[in-house]
Amino acid sequence: MAVKMKEEEKIMAGILFCPADPELKAIKLKTHNLNVDYNQTHEDETEKRAEILSQIIGEFGEGGFIQGPIAFHYGRHTRIGRNFFGNFNLTVQDDAQVTIGDNCNFGPNVTIVTPIHPMIASERNAILTAEGEKKRLCYARPVRVGDNCWLGAGVTICPGVTIGDNCVIGAGSVVTRDIPENSFAAGVPCRVVREITDADSMRHRPEILADNRVIPEQDD
Repeated sequence: MAVKMKEEEKIMAGILFCPADPELKAIKLKTHNLNVDYNQTHEDETEKRAEILSQIIGEFGEGGFIQGPIAFHYGRHTRIGRNFFGNFNLTVQDDAQVTIGDNCNFGPNVTIVTPIHPMIASERNAILTAEGEKKRLCYARPVRVGDNCWLGAGVTICPGVTIGDNCVIGAGSVVTRDIPENSFAAGVPCRVVREITDADSMRHRPEILADNRVIPEQDD
């Protein structure tokens, strides 16, 4: 006899699951309450903030900072690399896995979503389970953001999207499809504008660089 899958296992398998499942609701309730705890801290309460984040996020690399307020859905389905900066109002609806690489910077009001609901209204309202019960079901697709990415203010990343390393996503973009590495992409829906090249170096902007210097790549 086949072992019945838990709803969280169904999420990771990419098949329909019931978000109202008691075990899932318990995970979300704990995380949502911890979000409130984090959002009530002062910015200089670093130890308290770190302790709360350790209870929310599945993995949070060294050197990270999240301004707050935050809104994680499950939290434990999110992995964030080293030296992350998240500005005001970071929202991560991590039903499926969310993976963020090293050295990423997110502007204010960045949102990552992974769940997808059926397009047909009647199916969105209820689907018949294997046990013959009518339930409201959805499914989810993982999101991955590579290393060294900068997401501008108000960027939304949709389910199933992968953003490659070294990308810049313009403010207000809605990312509905994969973005290749070393790209500047923007728009609704977000599209690649061009490749990021050495021509973008601050070396070529002396009026902005002023008396500062670009660090040679081998010493970075």
